Amino acid sequence: MPEGDSVLQLSERMQWMGGRTVTRSDIRVPRFATEDLVGRQVTQVWPYGKHLFIDVSGRVLHTHLKMEGVWSVHTVGTRWRRPGHTARVVLRFAPQHPGGPEIEVVGHSLGFVRLFDRSEYASVVGHLGPDILAPDWDAPGSWTSSGHGAGATAVGGRVPEETVPEESVSRRQEALRRILSRPERSIGAALLDQRNVAGIGNEYRAEVCFLAGVDPRRPVGTGADGVDTATSLLDLTRKVMWANRREPRRVFTGDRRPGMGDYVFGRAGRACRRCGTPVAQAFLGGPDSGGDDGELERVIWWCPVCQPE
Repeated sequence: MPEGDSVLQLSERMQWMGGRTVTRSDIRVPRFATEDLVGRQVTQVWPYGKHLFIDVSGRVLHTHLKMEGVWSVHTVGTRWRRPGHTARVVLRFAPQHPGGPEIEVVGHSLGFVRLFDRSEYASVVGHLGPDILAPDWDAPGSWTSSGHGAGATAVGGRVPEETVPEESVSRRQEALRRILSRPERSIGAALLDQRNVAGIGNEYRAEVCFLAGVDPRRPVGTGADGVDTATSLLDLTRKVMWANRREPRRVFTGDRRPGMGDYVFGRAGRACRRCGTPVAQAFLGGPDSGGDDGELERVIWWCPVCQPE
């Protein structure tokens, strides 16, 4: 399941495009189907949370994998690994070596695709919280009242003026402030809300809550207890995601064997690996479950014994 670490890995795999000129482009999304990127040079590729950005001479290609998206690299003329009708973006580049085949980069089943001018970047990511995998996550002043960070790989994120702090803080501090701003909300929903902190997905939410012994349905809360719980969950999430950021398979249990890396994620009804109690499953978020309008209802998993209510 694509989460912030997946997109970071994807971005790192696509760094080879930097400095290369597009020789053919095909944006298979009606709104941008007439866009022509031929002749433009890729100047930067970077992630922000679950979003991937490719700057092509000032025109930024913005994509999101959602649940099924994938990018593939092929030599021109070879068969694509996915059906052609799933392609949403096709970019072609000159051969890596003289006389070699051209290279084709194809984005299949992407959740969304759009193009915008680089000058619009701050407004495009303005609804997102700090990127939990930003290299300067805990650096003082990495998040300012305008929302612009210091790191080139994690620029942007702007908060409405009435809610911004008057002075610059770290990305970590800003994410914590946003989570604590709604004490009545469930901690599980708060962690998954990309407006609070960008990059956390359902697997990390489930596993981090288990590791911390916190029921994801409990309210964020107020006072020292609420602050301590939110702080420990946020710090643990950053620690685990940072440790996993270059791993081919996420591991939470320490066991790298296939199917053994998770404690509770996707394991409803199966024995908790720690105490043997059947793992519970329910839904969290969405208007029907007391969540925000427009919020998606997502499955949660937890151990009733290791994560008491």
